[in-house]
Amino acid sequence: MRLFLAILIYCSLLSINAKAQPGVNLDNVWPLQRCVQFAIDHNISIKQDSLTARLARFTLKQSQLSQLPVISANGSYGRSFGRSINPTTNQFVEGDYDFLSASGTGNLLLFGWLQVRNAIARNRYSLEASLADLDQLRDDISLNVANDFLAALLAQEQINVSRNQVDLSKAQLDQTRAFAEAGRLPELNVAQLESQLATDSANLINSIANYNAAILDLKSLLNLDFNEPFTIKIPDVEVGEQIMVSNTQPEDIYQKARTHFGSIKSSELKVNAAEKNVNVSKANLYPQLSLGYQVGTNFASNYLSYQPTNQLIGETPIGITSHFDTVYQPVYKTLTPMIPFGTQFNNNIRQSVFVSLNIPILNGWQSQYAVRQAKINLAQQQLNEYNAELTLKQNVYKAHNNALNSIQKYYAAKRADEAAKRALDFAKKRYDLGLTSTVDLLVTENTGFTAAANLISAKYDLIFKLKVIDYYLGKELKL
Repeated sequence: MRLFLAILIYCSLLSINAKAQPGVNLDNVWPLQRCVQFAIDHNISIKQDSLTARLARFTLKQSQLSQLPVISANGSYGRSFGRSINPTTNQFVEGDYDFLSASGTGNLLLFGWLQVRNAIARNRYSLEASLADLDQLRDDISLNVANDFLAALLAQEQINVSRNQVDLSKAQLDQTRAFAEAGRLPELNVAQLESQLATDSANLINSIANYNAAILDLKSLLNLDFNEPFTIKIPDVEVGEQIMVSNTQPEDIYQKARTHFGSIKSSELKVNAAEKNVNVSKANLYPQLSLGYQVGTNFASNYLSYQPTNQLIGETPIGITSHFDTVYQPVYKTLTPMIPFGTQFNNNIRQSVFVSLNIPILNGWQSQYAVRQAKINLAQQQLNEYNAELTLKQNVYKAHNNALNSIQKYYAAKRADEAAKRALDFAKKRYDLGLTSTVDLLVTENTGFTAAANLISAKYDLIFKLKVIDYYLGKELKL
């Protein structure tokens, strides 16, 4: 019964492993570089920071355009009823009429204590800081992708180790059963190997589960559909040449990282932007000189033109002579057509040019407190810059120390694996000759399995620690 159960588990594992390792399709094979580029193109956080950078670019463009004159146009149309002032003749009139007015105003800042130029410089530094933050985020995402990619590789290697252990246990079980049938070994040895095969099979199941979980984590980071076929490409990873990092001093790595690290660039640029913002706030405390221009015209429907004619329509008395005779004056017909729209607009044009001086006296201390807030913001940005440099230095020294420790662990695991392989080879030969027990053989096999798993784990841990060093050195993350 136990043998049947072990064989059933083994066959199930082969089926599960076949599903975990689908057929090779070049479109579904993802090397590390492809994973990194896909994450950069599709990661939500990167897209959000890209929008932030676009907003900063628009803000800079708007501040540059603010150097142009401010020009505005106004117009109004209406109808007046009753007694009012004619907007064209500026006289009181009775009755209804239509009126229309149009005007335009232009204003140019002549001198404002370099407020506009400082604002442009501030917004330019802010844009460059946003771009630096975006570069830093891309690098961070790339490192996270490399970490998850190596975790998936480790899980895949552990599947191979576990599968080899299952195959070894299955072969030993077959051999032991043959010895037991020949009377060379007792049935107890068969039962012990069946138990070992079940344990190794359970380890293989765990390895496959870990691999599937690592793939899901990697897909999540890439923002890739979970139903998308996905197979990581196993590279030829060698750690020999990369271990030369042990000869590199952490201070040299830190100085190299300072020259390209996005967080350092961003903090420096934000300090520069804060300094310019202080100058912008101070400019509001002083007078500003502007040049203005205004033009306008109007129209009224009751603005009439008086045109006399030779047509006599009557007489009107204008006085009395000394003989008491009434003196009459002839009255001629007068035409009163409305002055045309275009003529009124052309005749009523008015223009003015003026220089204005705006002197701030009291505005609730808003300008003064704006300066104080700008100075506090500058102090905060300076602290952020110091903290960014300190954090980077601490992380570099930790990464260098972790890399050195991983090198030692890798060599120790490598020696342990080599020794475990030799011990297992001797134990198998002694077991075949009947010079050692099944329990001793199983202990040696488990030791070899543990050593092989530890070597794989130490190898990929070292690779990741070395990739972290490459990350600080500004090198491309590739395998």
